[in-house]
Amino acid sequence: MKKMKIAMQGVRGAFHEIAIRKYFKGEDYETVPCSSFNELFDALRFQGADYGMVAIENSIVGSILPNYTLLRESGLRILGEVYLRIKQHLLALPGQTLNDIKKVYSHPMALQQCREFLTPLRRNGVQLVDSEDTALSAKWIREGNMIGVAAIASKLAAKLYNLDIMAENIETNKMNYTRFLIVSHEENYQSRLNGRQINKASFCFILPHQQGRLSEVLSVLSFYKINLTKIQSLPIVGEEWEYLFYVDVDFPGYEKYRQALDAIRPLLSELTILGEYEKEGKVHEN
Repeated sequence: MKKMKIAMQGVRGAFHEIAIRKYFKGEDYETVPCSSFNELFDALRFQGADYGMVAIENSIVGSILPNYTLLRESGLRILGEVYLRIKQHLLALPGQTLNDIKKVYSHPMALQQCREFLTPLRRNGVQLVDSEDTALSAKWIREGNMIGVAAIASKLAAKLYNLDIMAENIETNKMNYTRFLIVSHEENYQSRLNGRQINKASFCFILPHQQGRLSEVLSVLSFYKINLTKIQSLPIVGEEWEYLFYVDVDFPGYEKYRQALDAIRPLLSELTILGEYEKEGKVHEN
């Protein structure tokens, strides 16, 4: 039996790989590293990848808006989610101290997340350098045998690239979480959900340009006891003042949820179900 192929943004050791390890624990798979989210969706649609792990929102910086559009246009389905506590660590080649470090590489978001820790280093002349990815920064250090250079990345990256952890948990905000979505094709979506409790859904809709229509939709969802956990609006390109609304809901009963969908359909110009799945009940540590 061939291994599953799971596409992810970033190289080995990225937080996407940690999320994959949590969701697919105990299963036989190989990761397909992708340099961008566009490449990730292409790997699923055109290059034979079976699943994809996609970051969709972060508790500090908010939604990753381009990924909503990529998901909707891909025709792929959401079949699960992972909430991951993001912990950042300072990594370098073994045998060095903080006083040896002259440069720190990482993704701009990671550098920003660790600003409190990095500020004294920066004031002492340490250069902070933006890179494409946290784990890629760690990989560069190992492959280039870069003395005097550190990376901010995960413990998994430290293990994979044989780097020392010079400082642990250096992120300023300890309540830093990222939500990842597991996406796949329709056939995998159906088989994967067998035996799981379906109590969450993601969908998007377009409203006719009529006053109060969004309020009506939300009132209907409330009437059916559907819990709205997220709503995100994005403009429709080429349509002046028209918006797509991306919604996450959870619900105690699937039948009530389907009744609510039937009730709001007449109020909408378009409705697309992105996925119905089992909500994540816990936050994973990396």
